[in-house]
Amino acid sequence: MKNLCFVPLLALLTSCQPTKITQIWTANEAAPKKYKKVLVLGVLPESENDLQVKIENHLADDLRGMGYLAIASNKIYPAGTFAKGDTAKAKTALEGKGFDAVMTIVLLDKTKQPYFVPGKVTDYTKFNQLSGFTRYYNTVAEQIYTPGYYGEETKYVWENNFYDLVSKQMIYSARSRSFDITTKTTLAHTYGQLMAASLVKKNILVKPESMKE
Repeated sequence: MKNLCFVPLLALLTSCQPTKITQIWTANEAAPKKYKKVLVLGVLPESENDLQVKIENHLADDLRGMGYLAIASNKIYPAGTFAKGDTAKAKTALEGKGFDAVMTIVLLDKTKQPYFVPGKVTDYTKFNQLSGFTRYYNTVAEQIYTPGYYGEETKYVWENNFYDLVSKQMIYSARSRSFDITTKTTLAHTYGQLMAASLVKKNILVKPESMKE
């Protein structure tokens, strides 16, 4: 049986970040580069097409906002172009499009997790030393008898790889996890910002201020 998160909703929202990178690998020879055109490619089940489009678009938008030419695959390729296991078809689709890099977003796992939100939580650190038992008892009773509720969130586990198409090498890989405790649009937005910043921080892409040089 999965553990329940017995925390207030506010604490849940602030402590459980919508998206968090858990592992990162970069090639030893990787160095900041000014890529001319980056393809953002989501690899999700057909049932998650809506989320795939949102994540591709947000990450591509965030990269463009930082000064890189990035294109979401859904903008130029029909659904099914990059079918799992069809390497030849994928290679053909990339030819002649001017891409020198591809950022893939792979959904590795999706699970639902329950949590409980108490109806009332009291910060006992605010009580002074003169607080009596009656006040304490009444406060606890109020907390106990104020009804809470159960909720459910979805946890996504991602693998994110960056391929240099000129050297034909993968130079960056990251594992991340996301919670859709708000909306898929918010999830996609925070995911895009985080991954775009990570590519710069890990010296895969040149820093935005260097793009004008």
